Amino acid sequence: MAEPLDTHLLRVLYLVLQERSVSRAADRLGITQPAVSSALKRLREITGDELLVRTRSGMTATERAESLIAPTRAALDAIDSILVMAEPFDPAKSKRVFGVGAPDYFDAFFLSNLIDRFRSKVPNGRLNIRSLSLDIDFERLLEEGELDVVVGNWPNPPDYLRTTMLFDDEVVCMLSDRHPLAKKQEISADDYIKALHLAPVRYAGGVRGAIDEHLHKQGIKRDIRVSLPYFHVAPYVLTTTDLIFTTGRRFAAHYAKFLPIKVMPAPLDFPPLRFYQLWHERTHTAAPARWLREQVAAVATG
Repeated sequence: MAEPLDTHLLRVLYLVLQERSVSRAADRLGITQPAVSSALKRLREITGDELLVRTRSGMTATERAESLIAPTRAALDAIDSILVMAEPFDPAKSKRVFGVGAPDYFDAFFLSNLIDRFRSKVPNGRLNIRSLSLDIDFERLLEEGELDVVVGNWPNPPDYLRTTMLFDDEVVCMLSDRHPLAKKQEISADDYIKALHLAPVRYAGGVRGAIDEHLHKQGIKRDIRVSLPYFHVAPYVLTTTDLIFTTGRRFAAHYAKFLPIKVMPAPLDFPPLRFYQLWHERTHTAAPARWLREQVAAVATG
């Protein structure tokens, strides 16, 4: 007797329930919306359930559909492990979807190079970049396979995730070249404490970043006047304000090339910002995920 479910239907089911959207599921699968709608119709016939229903705020999964997410993910993991074992990973032929999570301050000096490298080596693949924020549960996304790797620099990553160091970066202060402190050779600890600051909103579950963690351990509280959820906006804010932004030299140096920004060493004996990549045990031996980690490492150290 022919089985009613095949791998394609399982992938449609999982992504439709993950995205709560036919159009977004189609984008991730690389197929048309009518094709996803047709598959969803077939899935409704097989399960005897609507699976997705409309609400005032959009589409939501039915109770039955919620119960199908975990077993569908498990079934796809099993299928993928069989396919990976049966066929060696060839980047040039792969059509796999890869997922990378990273804070948005990597945009300027990291992600563009990673994308360029990825496109040259995996012309038929897809790369989904997820920006880390308070509403992104990166640990769950790694566990469920939505992300293959996460790049970050918070002081205490989850100890059950695997990590490798990528690079260290010096902590510096960015400020407008018209800021009163820009006339000095260096910023003293007293200057820093008395200054008005621009700071990023916490990401990755709200834990303190390396800079805030160091200040907390020193018992120092900055006068933060503006908090931003977007790192790449910070340099532009500095050009028209009297604020100081504390960050890594690689980020600061990029914007100092074309904005009226001065970059100065930070006081208070900040330790270097240590960046690393994290991944879940479930993808540790998977050839495609291992290949992606190698590319991340190559770009970070290149």
